[in-house]
Amino acid sequence: MTTQPEQILENNLVQQLQQLGYDQVKLSDETALLSNLKSQLAKHNNTSFSDAEFKQVLNHLNKGSVFEKAKILRDKMQINKDDGSSEYIEFINQKQWCKNEFQVAQQITMEGSYKNRYDVTLLINGLPLVQVELKRRGLELKEAFNQTNRYQRHSYGAGQALFNYIQLFVISNGVNTKYYANNRKQSFKQTFFWADKENRNITELTKFADAFLELCHLSKMITKYIVLHESDKILMVLRPYQYYATEAIADRVKKGVKNGYIWHTTGSGKTLTSFKASQIMMEIPEVHKVVFVVDRRDLDYQTTKEFNHFSDGSVDGTDNTNKLVKQFTDDTKLIVTTIQKLNTAINGARYQSRMGNLVDKRIVFIFDECHRSQFGDTHKAITNFFQNKQLFGFTGTPIFADNSAKNDLGKRTTKDLFDECLHKYVITDAIKDQNVLRFAIEYVGRYKQKNSNNELDIDTDNLVEDIDTKELLESEKRLTKIADYIINNHERKTHSKTFTGMMCVSSVDTLIKYYDILQKKKEAGEHQLKVATIFSYKANEDDKDANGAFGEFEGAIAAEPQATYGNLHSREILDKYIADYNKMFGTSYSTKDSKSFYNYYNDIAKKVKNKEIDILLVVNMFLTGFDSKLLNTLYVDKNLQYHGLIQAFSRTNRILDEKKSHGNIVCFRNLKKNTDDAILLFSNKDAKEVILIEPYEQHLDKFHEALEKLLYLAPTVESVDDIIREDEQLAFVKAFRNLMRIKHILHGFADYKEDDLDLPAQAYEDYKSKYLDINDKVKNDRGTDKTSILDDVDFELELIHRDEVNVAYILTLLAQICETPDGAKKEGQKKSIIDTLSSEVQLRSKKELIEKFIDQNLPHIKDSEEVTDEFDKFIEVEKQNAFTKLVNEEKLKADITEKVISDYLFTNRTPIQSDVIETFETRPKLLQRKKLAQRVTDKMVGFVETFLSGF
Repeated sequence: MTTQPEQILENNLVQQLQQLGYDQVKLSDETALLSNLKSQLAKHNNTSFSDAEFKQVLNHLNKGSVFEKAKILRDKMQINKDDGSSEYIEFINQKQWCKNEFQVAQQITMEGSYKNRYDVTLLINGLPLVQVELKRRGLELKEAFNQTNRYQRHSYGAGQALFNYIQLFVISNGVNTKYYANNRKQSFKQTFFWADKENRNITELTKFADAFLELCHLSKMITKYIVLHESDKILMVLRPYQYYATEAIADRVKKGVKNGYIWHTTGSGKTLTSFKASQIMMEIPEVHKVVFVVDRRDLDYQTTKEFNHFSDGSVDGTDNTNKLVKQFTDDTKLIVTTIQKLNTAINGARYQSRMGNLVDKRIVFIFDECHRSQFGDTHKAITNFFQNKQLFGFTGTPIFADNSAKNDLGKRTTKDLFDECLHKYVITDAIKDQNVLRFAIEYVGRYKQKNSNNELDIDTDNLVEDIDTKELLESEKRLTKIADYIINNHERKTHSKTFTGMMCVSSVDTLIKYYDILQKKKEAGEHQLKVATIFSYKANEDDKDANGAFGEFEGAIAAEPQATYGNLHSREILDKYIADYNKMFGTSYSTKDSKSFYNYYNDIAKKVKNKEIDILLVVNMFLTGFDSKLLNTLYVDKNLQYHGLIQAFSRTNRILDEKKSHGNIVCFRNLKKNTDDAILLFSNKDAKEVILIEPYEQHLDKFHEALEKLLYLAPTVESVDDIIREDEQLAFVKAFRNLMRIKHILHGFADYKEDDLDLPAQAYEDYKSKYLDINDKVKNDRGTDKTSILDDVDFELELIHRDEVNVAYILTLLAQICETPDGAKKEGQKKSIIDTLSSEVQLRSKKELIEKFIDQNLPHIKDSEEVTDEFDKFIEVEKQNAFTKLVNEEKLKADITEKVISDYLFTNRTPIQSDVIETFETRPKLLQRKKLAQRVTDKMVGFVETFLSGF
């Protein structure tokens, strides 16, 4: 046998778990699961339950969402005993996590929308808290991930919904094993390998089980290292490096007062780590307070907000120093503040009487991005004031001797100020684990000698050269050329604005020039990009009109409410730009007071994260401490080096999904040596190949290798129809998917040309249609008794989905047909639309409907402006007819059917079997229920996809 069967993998795992201390229990269905839960909870709580008492427990457990159930799990419940007394029971022991009851079960069967059998279930005190799904060696791990998603949709919520208490999933094909929290919002990119303290991944299943599934460790991960994210109502679990860092800090606090710092690369989840470390340190009785210190008010806001995301109300943000001092003197256990306000609190004479009582208290300080604010008198003042303090720093880019700068304390490194590094997770580790993305760096623009007209000649098709003349760098011609490049390439870089971009420039003066150029081009109709900007201004900057050049006196000076000068103060210019922003978004911000400016900053951050801004133009702000998964491109016209360079580049490399394959860095200056030096300093000597993706030419070679494999399986588009066996179909799907992935990366390069590919565009679209046909077949077959090896293949439809090709886009094309007098041209346009409907995944369900509108209704429409209204009327009639047909054919109750469909549309969760059964006029016989419910469910899903989704 060439591969190890899944069943052997499963049996070996269960045997290993028994050796680790789990009791094996046979639980075939929900009835057995409930009986076991009753006995295990009784054993854990040293009590017994009558049937009536246990019914109270089940009613309590069967409440709310996965998130709410996670809270129930961590809380105690009061039950009323039959004898009139009451007692509290706990569902899991969080303080002594090893003291729980551990079991393992195989092949528990649950029936929701469909019947599913789960591979290996780990139960703690009778509740299924960990689900392990296995695939035989050789299959993609992602198939197991997709399988757990399918179970979440189809059966975990069935019956008493006990499987919604799952806290962690483990997926494995024997050689690769990953874990992740029970969070329906995450993608496969947000699953993790476990690792040792040196960041060496533990991928093989038996070694993973020994390390991660060991009783005490697993229970500790569930009770201590799962975070309940309040605002998103999801579960998050710490990654191994976050776990080791938190453990190292907690261990240091428990054992003494030595300091330390954590080096975790930018983008690796530093806020989550620091929150969990703070939360655990708050529980240590000897610690009086935990103070999280950040630099600048913008980070204070962001970090406070993030902390409160994890635990609502855990942090009372301090708006002024008075509030900070009050928090130091009341029972607030965790404080988030800026280093500036902290400095005022300990140095201000008015606060001495209250702050003086804290001098000897055990206070733990955590400094966010500790290299930015810790090299001056402020650090010295804080360390001198608090005599019983303990300092911990977090940084993604430490200060070493090579990148340190002279300051009031001399050349100081992170180690000088925080003692030894307690845990290290550098950028190469994060990229290896796919916790952050690699960078694609392109250098654009070469500068030649002045031409005969004494003008600078700039070639944006070639590599940059070293230039250092201010005249050249700030020349109008250069900045205009760069602006044109951005306008021409931004859609490609951001995959048709699926993502957003940022541009950093060298100075406020240069930013002003760029903004004005882009704004003039927008007013001239050259682009429709939404550009916003924010920058710091000096209160008392040089007045450019006060230049000592006095003109002739021309008469009396009229009294004016405000003088008008030739050159505006940068604050006035910013207010002008904010006015543009207000007009664009209907807001009313300004710099007139700090609160309004602060709100402007926060609104920009929100709109970048929501993809409402196309390009954010900055000098320094937002280059550190700002995270947005939808930001994928950074344009650089600024000399960056060392930690500043890594911090700035890292704005683009947050993991999202398959569509975001890397971060784009477009440099308009020659930063190649600076980039190499920074990578070397913050990783290791072999890091460049890991951190930077291969150039365009190498990806082109990869594309042609992938194409060769595809053509071997299917030499022509027609030959795909001859692929009958499922294993051959699977091979085709994987081959085309790989080709599609590489094409997606190629498309992001400025050098990309369709002609470079040895596959005509139409042939690619035709192969894509066949690929989608297989996906449709899998989707239509799902729910039948047949099991397909294609069921859990991820077709990565997000790489095909194009937001701009939707129903509105099709209606625009139909309007163009109405305006075309040429009959032959009309037919060509119709064919083009039909081809588009076949190739666009989000429109395939509507293909037949739109074709009917084109054939029956479009010929009678004379005015193109009437197309949308007529289509809306057509859809409404067709929708009502389809609904009536569904109800009549299946003999359903119209009102209940409408409610079930409405609930599905709102929740995006497939209707469960019991709800579908309620729609029948006559309740089906027991043996017929499953088959009939599946058929009606499929029709309901098809109805929603055709008539409701995407309109």
